[in-house]
Amino acid sequence: MQGNMRAICKTKAGLGAELRELPIPKLGPRDVLVKVKACSICGTDLHIYGWDEWAKARIKIPMVFGHEFCGDIVEVGNLVSKVQAGDFVTGETHIADYNCWQCRIANAHICENLKILGVDTQGSYAEYVAIPENNAIVNDKNMPPELASVQEPLGNAVHSVFSQEIAANQVSIFGCGPIGLCAIQLCKAAGATKVYAVDTNPYRLEMAKKNGADIVINAKTENAAQHILKETKRGVDVFLEMSGNEKALQQGFESLRPGGSAAILGVFGQPVTLDITNAIVFKQATVRGINGRKLFDTWHKVKDLLASKKVDLRKIVTHQFKLEEYEKAFELMKSGNCGKVVLFP
Repeated sequence: MQGNMRAICKTKAGLGAELRELPIPKLGPRDVLVKVKACSICGTDLHIYGWDEWAKARIKIPMVFGHEFCGDIVEVGNLVSKVQAGDFVTGETHIADYNCWQCRIANAHICENLKILGVDTQGSYAEYVAIPENNAIVNDKNMPPELASVQEPLGNAVHSVFSQEIAANQVSIFGCGPIGLCAIQLCKAAGATKVYAVDTNPYRLEMAKKNGADIVINAKTENAAQHILKETKRGVDVFLEMSGNEKALQQGFESLRPGGSAAILGVFGQPVTLDITNAIVFKQATVRGINGRKLFDTWHKVKDLLASKKVDLRKIVTHQFKLEEYEKAFELMKSGNCGKVVLFP
């Protein structure tokens, strides 16, 4: 397709981004061009927008960023066979080569040559985005775009939660952003006996209650670990770290019972300090790092959970903006007084 489009770009080191006019992406033989209907803001995008240490080390500017989106396929490469023009799709953001050793043992989400849309390749904060056909997940055409665009972060929560034994266990979730809120719904659906939600933002804690948390704890006004240990007597069985905050990581492990397990999804802006001897070794804790979604097992689970109404994404999406209002949207995200924020080109 010929012509230009509007896109949000990281054009220079430092805080912020720019709305620019750029050429519509060209397609490879196995790529599809998607006309974006909606794109949502992720914590990773905040790292890029704010230009923290992680972003400085990872992002090569200029870059169109953003990776959570949905839209209609309007053009396909000449070797595309799995999807077609007119399909309403959501994008899987992990671009694997499907050739390396990890891919061959069903670990495409940690492909040895993995690229992330909007991090290592041009992203989806734009009117059009090009992705490999393998990364196009076909949706029901009746699915609202603002919900279709946030299936990707729901997948993060699904991958995190179901990496652990949740049924009949007590769970702590540190970080009540959109993925944490999804995780609360999933833990309750999976039969957790009690879910402790920890954050420092009253707005997010109120959302945690609405999404099913049994106990919410404001870590700004009280010691979350002490609160959980007092309530449980021994500590929680499962700790889910979804904040990317060093203190949350430390208190999460402090409140985990000996023999318990943890899943860490949060992205930390810089290296952190943790007393591994006492937090993990002497506790004989099992710890799993979470990267993206299992390809494509997690996507099947996401679709089934949404179809069964075990998860309600309408409780997660709180604000919607036009693409050109991105600065207002990012400021809102930085404040934390929101759930998932969606942009519309």
